[in-house]
Amino acid sequence: MRLLTKYVVVLQLLIVLSLHTAFAQQDSLISLDDVEFTDGSAAGNESSGESDTLLSVPEDLVFSESPADTVSPDSSAAVAASEQAEAGQQKQSLWGIFIAGLLGGFAAFIMPCIFPMVPLTVSFFTKRAGSRLKAVSQALLYGLFIIVIYVALGMLITITFGSDALNALSTNGVFNFIFFLILVAFAASFFGAFELTLPSSFVNKIDARSDQGGLLGLFFMAFSLALVSFSCTGPIIGTLLVEAASKGERLGPAVGMLGFSLALAIPFVIFAVFPSMLKSLPKSGGWLNSVKVVLAFLELALALKFLSNVDLAYHWNWLDREVFLALWIVIFGMMGLYLIGKIRFAHDSPLTHLSVPRTIFAIIVFSFVVYMVPGMWGAPLKSISAFLPPSATQDFDLSVAGYAAAPQAGKTDGKKKKYYEIFHERGTPKGFEPYYDYEEGLAAAKDLGKPALIDFTGWNCVNCRKMEANVWTDPQVASLLRDEFVMIELFVDDRTELEATEQYVSSYSGKKINTIGKKNSDFQAATFNSNSQPLYVIVDTEGKVLLPPTGANYDIPAYSAYLQQGIDLFKNK
Repeated sequence: MRLLTKYVVVLQLLIVLSLHTAFAQQDSLISLDDVEFTDGSAAGNESSGESDTLLSVPEDLVFSESPADTVSPDSSAAVAASEQAEAGQQKQSLWGIFIAGLLGGFAAFIMPCIFPMVPLTVSFFTKRAGSRLKAVSQALLYGLFIIVIYVALGMLITITFGSDALNALSTNGVFNFIFFLILVAFAASFFGAFELTLPSSFVNKIDARSDQGGLLGLFFMAFSLALVSFSCTGPIIGTLLVEAASKGERLGPAVGMLGFSLALAIPFVIFAVFPSMLKSLPKSGGWLNSVKVVLAFLELALALKFLSNVDLAYHWNWLDREVFLALWIVIFGMMGLYLIGKIRFAHDSPLTHLSVPRTIFAIIVFSFVVYMVPGMWGAPLKSISAFLPPSATQDFDLSVAGYAAAPQAGKTDGKKKKYYEIFHERGTPKGFEPYYDYEEGLAAAKDLGKPALIDFTGWNCVNCRKMEANVWTDPQVASLLRDEFVMIELFVDDRTELEATEQYVSSYSGKKINTIGKKNSDFQAATFNSNSQPLYVIVDTEGKVLLPPTGANYDIPAYSAYLQQGIDLFKNK
């Protein structure tokens, strides 16, 4: 039975590997800190004198070149579809945050600050209650108070920062860099460099009140657990709150804490209801510290993602794709060496032999390292593409060596495409030649007699990277995109300053638009009432939407059919 329990513990550790993945499976919601989005406002106006019902950008929303070229999508279809899609994405994002919190809670349960407390806590309930029924009721209340305390912490984050601030955190370079430093500090704590502790006087006062008995005593007992275990749970909670904040969801921190506290509270209740199960728990020992160290490696790997976000948005060019991969290969390689006992930290017990679960986990980690190695030469690595920098940042890429020149060159009418130097070398998947300015791209569509595909994307959009690596690389999809469309790639989180003559005050948000990202984000919000990425919009040469916009769609045949439908509608007009 103990061996079975160890297998369960290892499975929980494997689940932790997908902590960040649970977030990334949702469409990214990117909102700039100086752009304000309002629900349902300025979604569109009907254009008179047209046979179709059209949505146009507000008349005083000025773009840098040709205001007459603004998009005119079908309001009843495009905006409604966009709103419905975004509502679904936000709902899925909250589910992702909840699941990540749940996984984080299970990971926290097997930490050395909590796991040894389970038998003591359950025994305390059993002895003090006098009867099994009362012990169970006290355990239920204890679990409920754990949930209340952690959810209250999540709500406090939301109330303190507000939903607008949480949205701003998702792409704000300063905060992303702070998040990177925080996660590195959490990793150092788990490695044993120091312990995150709360003031002992405060902890002792709370612990003393847990002896009062009754509901108040149970509440302070749960509060004491949260405080005493902070050195272990703090980094996990901090990581979870950072991830929730980076999603920009109003209820994200509270939902994440709900999942975390449920996973933490349920075992206490279960063991109080079935105390005989305590005998099957593995004994505390050196393996508990191993859990902390493994999580420390995962914290480091996750921290690099936040540093990559800043690197891309501000064009620092530090973390190209192969540099990022090299760091991940080293981090997970060291994790594998640690698991087989070749690396030890100060608080580790001697590893006399490899257990079966530890061996299996080490095999999985080393296999992951081997899987990543071909990525150094441009292999797409589709399963982790959402976390990696764009493939365009790969300096040495054998995977595109056979690409023929794209039909759309880097120049148009003898002039370099607008913003080409900013985006093409680091943002655009290799083999594609989009435009990066809406007006210029629409003009090219008119000249070539092709529909335009507007791709609202972002440097920090994990699902944009996943679409590009998993869907756009399909030969049929790539052929349709390169040959049948004029592609217009609009980055909504780029920090490059606009020329002074191109800056304006948005009639949609009332704020000054002074960067390329803000211009594109404001355009997307004002025109489609959406701030989710990726968002793909197919328009004709006049800027009229041919199909309702769509978000990420990883079903290659379905996405290909969507593109083909847009082509057919354009040709049949």
